[in-house]
Amino acid sequence: MTQPEQNKRKNRKAFWIVLISFLSLCFLFGIIIVLLIFKSIFSGISTTEYEYEVIKSGKEKIAIVDLDYTIITPDILVKQIKKFREDKSIKAIVLRIDSPGGGSAATHEMYEEVKKTRDSGKPIVVSVGTVAASGGYYVACGANKIVANPSSLVGSIGVIIQYITIRDLAEKLGIKDVTITSGDLKDTGNPFRDVNERDKKYLQDIINDSYELFLEIVAKERNINIDTLKNVATGRVYTGRQALKIGLIDTLGTLDDAIKIAAELSNIKGEPTIIKEKKKTYFLDLLLEKISQIGLSELNNLIKEEYLNKPILQYKYEIRK
Repeated sequence: MTQPEQNKRKNRKAFWIVLISFLSLCFLFGIIIVLLIFKSIFSGISTTEYEYEVIKSGKEKIAIVDLDYTIITPDILVKQIKKFREDKSIKAIVLRIDSPGGGSAATHEMYEEVKKTRDSGKPIVVSVGTVAASGGYYVACGANKIVANPSSLVGSIGVIIQYITIRDLAEKLGIKDVTITSGDLKDTGNPFRDVNERDKKYLQDIINDSYELFLEIVAKERNINIDTLKNVATGRVYTGRQALKIGLIDTLGTLDDAIKIAAELSNIKGEPTIIKEKKKTYFLDLLLEKISQIGLSELNNLIKEEYLNKPILQYKYEIRK
C-alpha cells in the first residue's frame, strides 16, 4: 500500500471516530433532555417527595428538624414542623439550629410556626449547634426551651440592610441609568446612584421598627425587661455560657441533652425513637445529580443565594474578614 493510500485510510478512520463521538454526544444530550422533561412533569404531580428516616429506635417518637442554612424562604421548615405537629404519633420536636439568620419576613413566619407548635401542647425544644444568631435566635424564641453548647454563638439581636452602589463603575463603562418613579423614595436602593440623607432616614425608620419587633418578641418570650434587654441587644453575639447568664437560653447542653428534655416534656418513658424527614431519592434524581457534578449547579446556587435571592432587610449575623 502506497503512502498516499495509507494517509487516506487514516483520514477516513479519524473522520469516522469524530463522527461517531459527535453522534454519541448528541444522543447522550438528547437522553438528558428527555429525562429532564420527564422529571419536571412527574415532580409537578408528585405529592410524596419525603419520607421518615429512623435515626434511633426506641419507644415514642421525637422528630428532629434542621435549620442549618441562611434563611431566605420559610417554606421547607414551616412545612416540616406543621407535618410533625399534626402527626399524633410524634410526641415532641427538636429544632436543631445552625444558622446566622436571614430575611426578616421569612424568619418571622418560622418563629410563628414554632410558637404555634408550642402553644398546641406539643413540646418543641431548640438545640443550638455552632450558631443561632439574629434570625436564627429569633426563630428559637418560639420554643419551649433553648439548649446551647457552652461555645455556641447566640444572640446578635439586631437588623441590617445591605446593598451595593455601582454608579462610579457604570460611568466608567459608559452605562447610564434612566429611572422614572411615582415618588421620591420609590428608587431607594437603586445601585446606579449614591445614597442620600433621605434614603438613610427612610431605611433607618424601617430598621428601627423591625428592631423594636425583635426586642418585643425576645423580651416577651424570654421574660426579660425590655430596657435591660436593650443593653445586650446591640447586634453582638454571646457564647452559650454568656447567653445563659443573661437569660437568652435555658440551659447548656448537646443535641442529646435537648432530646432528653423534649422526652421529659412529652412524658416519654425510656429511650425515644428519633426520626427525621428525608427527601426520597429516585434513580432519575441520582442520574441527573451525577451528570450535573461539573460544579455549575453549585456555583449557580451560590450566586442565587448570596446575591440574587438575598433579602435586603435581614435579621442576620455576619463576620467580615
